[in-house]
Amino acid sequence: MSPSSPQQTSFWRGFRAGAPFLIIIGPFAMLFGVLSTEQGLTLTETMAFSVLVIAGASQFAALQLMADNAPALIVVVTSLAVNMRMVMYSAALTPWLGQASVSMRAALSYFLVDQTYAASILEYENRPHLTLSERIAYFMGVMMTVCPLWYLATWVGATMGTAIPPEFALDFAVPITFIAILSPMLRTPAHVVSALVSVTIALALWWMPYSTGLLVASIVAMIAGASVETWMESRKGPRL
Repeated sequence: MSPSSPQQTSFWRGFRAGAPFLIIIGPFAMLFGVLSTEQGLTLTETMAFSVLVIAGASQFAALQLMADNAPALIVVVTSLAVNMRMVMYSAALTPWLGQASVSMRAALSYFLVDQTYAASILEYENRPHLTLSERIAYFMGVMMTVCPLWYLATWVGATMGTAIPPEFALDFAVPITFIAILSPMLRTPAHVVSALVSVTIALALWWMPYSTGLLVASIVAMIAGASVETWMESRKGPRL
């Protein structure tokens, strides 16, 4: 890319858009590294977890279930359920990135995390005139801010372990991460209903073993959101 190319401009705009996530990605990944080693995982296993899965929420869910000696099937199913949102992310990005080559789509899929999705979908909706190469460049710009830090901070947490002072309170990063990501995305009644239903059911089913209440909550929330979306479309009536 030339210094003034539209692709480079999009890349750096994406890089800047991902910068605010640095505040929470670092502590989030460090906390995972610390907890993984505390649960008995080796440095290699911890890093493989972050590099191969690269999905913080499901990694924490799996780690907690492993600590509770949950059956392997429960660990896998719960992790997949937590990551079901990636299916919806992919569907939402398909109109914008679906024309990319198979190899590029594979790379985009690997780097599709909450932060890259949240920043990219807002950019694409606000700048629908962008070319495919500019959209890819923007996505990769966000990725370069977020993903390398995730790997590095996981390694720091795993190697330093308990040397990190308790007053740093790294666990604040988990809820803050998802509040920062989800809040701007609650833009329609369907989104709001899905969020409320998932929270309500997850809290009501806290007693279910191995946090399986989260599985029920996620499924019901998706059904509720889809139902609201369908109902709202039907109220608009047929388009002429």
